[in-house]
Amino acid sequence: MTDVTDSKRDEHTVDTAVTTDNGATPAEAAADESAAADTPAVVAGPAGTAEGQAAEDAGRNDGDTAAAGTASAGDAEKPAEGGEDDLPSMDAMVEQYDVAARTLHRGQIIEGRVVEVRDDEVIVYVGYKSEGRIPREELGLAEGQSPSDVVKVDDKIMVQVLRVDDEDTVILSKRRADERTAWERLTAKFDAKEPVEAPVTARVKGGLLVDVGVRGFVPASHVDLNFVDDLEQYVGQTLRFRIIELDRQRRNVVLSRKELLEEELRAAKEKAFSELQAGQIIPGVVRRLTDFGAFVDIGGGVEGLLHVSEMAYSRVDHPRDVLSEGQEIKVKVLGVDRGRERISLSLKETLPDPWTTIEERYGEGQIVEGEVTRTVDFGAFVKLEDGVEGLVHISQLADHRVENASDVVQPGQHVKVKVINLDPQARRIGLSIKAANPKPPKPKREPRAEEPMTYSDPGPEGVTIGDVVDGLSQLGEMLEEARSEREDQ
Repeated sequence: MTDVTDSKRDEHTVDTAVTTDNGATPAEAAADESAAADTPAVVAGPAGTAEGQAAEDAGRNDGDTAAAGTASAGDAEKPAEGGEDDLPSMDAMVEQYDVAARTLHRGQIIEGRVVEVRDDEVIVYVGYKSEGRIPREELGLAEGQSPSDVVKVDDKIMVQVLRVDDEDTVILSKRRADERTAWERLTAKFDAKEPVEAPVTARVKGGLLVDVGVRGFVPASHVDLNFVDDLEQYVGQTLRFRIIELDRQRRNVVLSRKELLEEELRAAKEKAFSELQAGQIIPGVVRRLTDFGAFVDIGGGVEGLLHVSEMAYSRVDHPRDVLSEGQEIKVKVLGVDRGRERISLSLKETLPDPWTTIEERYGEGQIVEGEVTRTVDFGAFVKLEDGVEGLVHISQLADHRVENASDVVQPGQHVKVKVINLDPQARRIGLSIKAANPKPPKPKREPRAEEPMTYSDPGPEGVTIGDVVDGLSQLGEMLEEARSEREDQ
């Protein structure tokens, strides 16, 4: 009985004495605990207490039992009064003894089970003769949290022994146990150069605060690849960081997201430039728009350039007319320059080319409707469909002479045009507004009655100015009639 009890007690002692504030090793702590357990005052409890008396009685009973066994071996075969079922099992006796014999040391980290959650404290069973108490301030509550937000009944938690009062009241701390565990985890991550994941808790002057089990700080210059003015957007997000400074004595933890992103970007670039080939169609996300194009993230932060000329088959004045930041698109890889680390992309190459089937939809002499996209010195461009624009030459804008195309049409205006020529190979289509909207023919004038030409002497005064003007007017009318007849033909 003694060997079993001592073995069980030593095993229990080693399991619970994980570490101490004075830096003792687990083996040393276990030895100290075992020695303390062999001390009658510790095993029996404080003198004069009920626990002490019970242990004393148990010792006397053990001695009596041993003596009786020595005196008569045959008596051991006789069942005690009341039957064997009324006797406690050996395991129960060992467990009871272990509880009575267990010692707790200040600074010790042990596992406990939550048995009650109160507003001001939490009660925890730690295998000791009395239950332990975690004061509210030792729970590690965040602002606005209550004890029930942190632990529930039957939760198994790690706690640190703060002290054992004279009345055997055990005061515990979950906060300090969590902090010690956190420091050990951070030290291991720092030594192994492994990243950590943590939520951003607040924006402060110069950077961000994060919760890594203890408070960590991220300088503003280390939040992203480029400097970020608005750090508030990161609060509440859970991000990955690299530990760049760790000082447990000063409780200083400095982290960097930038260094981790740079490492990941280098790895992504190596993969992209080794695997990408011209002609591939890949997904991407529009990150930035410029006057000349858009930068598209094709994975891992690797960006390729989508030039404005490769956004559509029709003319694009500005990338924002076609794309928006954050938009998901598919692009075709036009080229990969590994030396300069440049990737050229195309959006229009992923779309059907309308010019390959243009003759199926348009023919010379056909009248269609289009939208004026822009005016130039020599005419106006009219969009018939996405990717198909035709030119209305300035001579085809109106029946009369036009000095400026903007005098007749404006961008955004819908007009009827007539297809006057089509060249699919050159991707050109000629249009006419004038031909699509012919001027109604003028009513024919009745022929003038021929009057015999007579000659009269103008007299002394000769030809008057009125005669000249009248003659010129008649001549103009005759010329206009002739021109109209030619156009009608």
